[in-house]
Amino acid sequence: MASVAMATTLLALKIWASISTGSVSVLGSLADTTLDIIASLVTLFSVRLAAEPADDEHGFGHGKAEAISALFQTWLIGLSALGIAWQAITRLGSGAAPNHPTLGIAVSAFAMAATLLLIWYQKHVVRQTGSVAIAADSAHYSSDLLLNAAVIAALVLDSLLGVRGADPLFGMAIAGWLVWHAWGVARHAIDQLMDHEWPEEKRQRFLAVAQSHPELRGIHDFRTRSSGTRDFVQFHVWVDPQMTVEEAHRVMDEVEEKLMAEFPHTEVIIHPDPDGHPAEERPA
Repeated sequence: MASVAMATTLLALKIWASISTGSVSVLGSLADTTLDIIASLVTLFSVRLAAEPADDEHGFGHGKAEAISALFQTWLIGLSALGIAWQAITRLGSGAAPNHPTLGIAVSAFAMAATLLLIWYQKHVVRQTGSVAIAADSAHYSSDLLLNAAVIAALVLDSLLGVRGADPLFGMAIAGWLVWHAWGVARHAIDQLMDHEWPEEKRQRFLAVAQSHPELRGIHDFRTRSSGTRDFVQFHVWVDPQMTVEEAHRVMDEVEEKLMAEFPHTEVIIHPDPDGHPAEERPA
């Protein structure tokens, strides 16, 4: 609610500043703020949906709703970047300077101050809750600080110092930054939708905890994936062939308990095999 309220306030100010100054860099900042509002609202809906428990039609939960919403956001970011780049090229050809540059500078400075306050509050919330979604939102707003600083630099150079063309060039740079940001978001979303394996460092930490149980003789067929804020892991373990089903169940419960302590919000499926049973094609 705090980020939506701040973005709405900045949107109104930047619409005014963009109309008054005609600055391409301010227009780029306005587009970014518009996307902030859309992203916050879409993320709010998707995170709420992703948090719903599994049901009869979605046995693995609804976590991929976050990835779908992220791809929607990247589509919006890409369209905005193209529009800003076209406006910058048009302005670069005309050689016209922005109007009322001090207004654009003042609005951008206010945006930086408000963003700093929001980031401080978000970090406080992350410390209290450990929310991954809010941590990601905070990282996005941290990059907005650089964006607003670029707007101020463009207006100072173009209008106050007479460096003609600085504003549209900064506008093109902002469009490029938006595309780069969109690619990063899209790549993460596609990884989730395609069930990409965990990073190797995280996989090794998980295996180290699992293998610490003295009654496990080996691990194989190890698979991992993520869906929203939840992780899913499945693997096979070798155990004593003479172990009863009850004893094997006890061992699996003990392994799962240790793993859940180190990797919360993770669903673990373990399949016991008798020691000496041929391994699958995916050794751990």
